[in-house]
Amino acid sequence: MAWLVKGARLLDPARGIDRTGDLLVDGGKIVRVGGEIRADGEPATIEAKGCVLAPAFVDMHVHLREPGREDAETIESGTRAAAAGGFGAIACMPNTDPPLDSQGAIRFVLERAEEAGPVQVLPIGCITAGRRGERLAEIGDLVRAGAAAISDDGSWVESPLLMRRALEYARMFDIPVVTHAEDKRLSAGGVMHEGEMSLHLGLRGIPAESEVVAIERDVRLAELAEGRLHVAHVSTAEGVAVVRRAKERGLAVTAETAPHYLALTDRCLAGYDTNRKVNPPLRTAADRDALRGAVADGVIDAIATDHAPHPLHEKEVEFDAAPFGVVGLETALAVLLTYLVRAGHLPLPRLVECLTSAPAKILGLDLPGLAEGADASLVLFDPEGSWVVDPSRFESLSRNTPFAGERLFGEIKALFLGPKRIVPRPKSGGGFLFPDEEAR
Repeated sequence: MAWLVKGARLLDPARGIDRTGDLLVDGGKIVRVGGEIRADGEPATIEAKGCVLAPAFVDMHVHLREPGREDAETIESGTRAAAAGGFGAIACMPNTDPPLDSQGAIRFVLERAEEAGPVQVLPIGCITAGRRGERLAEIGDLVRAGAAAISDDGSWVESPLLMRRALEYARMFDIPVVTHAEDKRLSAGGVMHEGEMSLHLGLRGIPAESEVVAIERDVRLAELAEGRLHVAHVSTAEGVAVVRRAKERGLAVTAETAPHYLALTDRCLAGYDTNRKVNPPLRTAADRDALRGAVADGVIDAIATDHAPHPLHEKEVEFDAAPFGVVGLETALAVLLTYLVRAGHLPLPRLVECLTSAPAKILGLDLPGLAEGADASLVLFDPEGSWVVDPSRFESLSRNTPFAGERLFGEIKALFLGPKRIVPRPKSGGGFLFPDEEAR
């Protein structure tokens, strides 16, 4: 099957491409890029004036919940949600039940994804056996089975010696160690950011220092071990400052943040909405603004969703008792376009870089991009298309979004993944996901 995309904005920052033109896909390969293309045969023509055609997005921080919590999400539903959000590849965290700390567990995820999922899944293995922080997992075995990185996400590795050894072993395989930077001895059962709002709401606070001291320690250990450290979901201005100093010293430190930290603040919790309860918590406007600046200037390398699905009944409880986490795969692009690009905080090419080549580079993933002869891995989206977030229309099994009822800008129109074209359900109503037979 061949597709001719006509008149799109072709945007691939890693290759220096930003121009209007056509692109032809045939047999799963990009045949021609740019200018006005007159193709032989009769390719399906897609009029894309006003739309952007870019490399398919890469999300390096997703929770698929399978195995163990298939009521919240499965590998199939999570990858469908990823496709609906424009992602061609996602990395899934190992805090499942059982955790992804063995070759068998890594292979299970890869095999399930191959059977059921429309997008590529890159499993992340555990740093420590069972995520218990007591002894290292068999890191070499995890990498040989297909792990793209290691992390105890959801928990910080408290032992500095274990973390040092993890960084040293991971260096041997040239993979990053992804740290969930939170010293729980400081967060001490808190449920939101510690500050004026937590006092006003009468909720236990999590100080910014619980993140900052954890990043500081892990940066020091990365320097000692000469390893690659990736800091997950940075939420504080001081955390940004630590990462900035590490980069200025030439250390192999990278970082991500999530759309909700770039859009919202702790003031959004005034109504005790548990769908805005996340870990790390939503911080202050000053923290959010620092994160926006760090994404713009490259101190924050990538944007990841930290997609964390939870069943409705688990969130419909008192704020203290509700689990942390929000879903994000299906709203990420629109939240970022609405709150960052349209608001003038970030140029569109930098946003696309944060969602494509930056996370791919951290994970060691080969990103084909908009290159003639490359495998097709493309997303087509309309940056001006607006829609109202209706969680009942999500492909995810869970509905815990902080943006329900909001009008956002940015609609995914299609994914091209090899020989498949995937057409997500229009967010503004009607249609079906994956109507093309080739996508099944």
